[in-house]
Amino acid sequence: MKASPEAQLRLLEVTDIDAELGRIAHKRRGLPEHAEITRLTDRDLVLRDAIAALTAQSSDLGREQNKAEADVEQVRTRINRDRQRLDGGMIASPKELENLQSEIQSLQRRQSDLEEIVLDVMERRETNQTALDESTAERASIESELHTATAARDAALAELDEQAAKATAKRGQIAESIAGELLDLYDKLRVQHGGVGAAALRQRRCQGCNLTLNTVDVNAIRAAADDEVLRCEECRRILVRTTESGL
Repeated sequence: MKASPEAQLRLLEVTDIDAELGRIAHKRRGLPEHAEITRLTDRDLVLRDAIAALTAQSSDLGREQNKAEADVEQVRTRINRDRQRLDGGMIASPKELENLQSEIQSLQRRQSDLEEIVLDVMERRETNQTALDESTAERASIESELHTATAARDAALAELDEQAAKATAKRGQIAESIAGELLDLYDKLRVQHGGVGAAALRQRRCQGCNLTLNTVDVNAIRAAADDEVLRCEECRRILVRTTESGL
């Protein structure tokens, strides 16, 4: 393949721009805001599920407390009724009187047990409500952090997009001065070699694979015409001669 030395040198400019575009793409993928947004979003999902579970548990505990308090009230009513019978002198039989007193004592023990249940449920409701309040507050804080992180990410992406657009426009301008056949070869090699399709020859070293050329290869390059498109024998990239080639 033939191409003017000037076109080959311009190919190095395209290489530099492609490297810049690669760095921009890497920065886009590696923005710290991406990881922060993912972390916050994952935590928000955990909190959302936790709040749903705590809310359901709160409702269950509320019903449990209402039932326990109703049971206490029912036992208390029976105690009051039995006491009224006892204090009203309505019972003449000693045996019946003894049974009534025994029932009152049994009901009092039952009332004490039920009141313990009520206290236990109230404590669990308080613990549940504390956890619910904390989770709700944390989720509100995460919403604010997400807004901030998203705004920062969008601003960073917009800046990188602007840089990429300028670099792409500049690449297009330079590419217009390079023969299509040479540019096609460059693009093909760029895909094959990790984004680098051409490399400069500096001090007898290929800047693509960083290997120093042997004497045979150096002599072959010296003998080649200026417009001949050379390839590195090691990495097969387009090898562009410069004033620093050391030939």
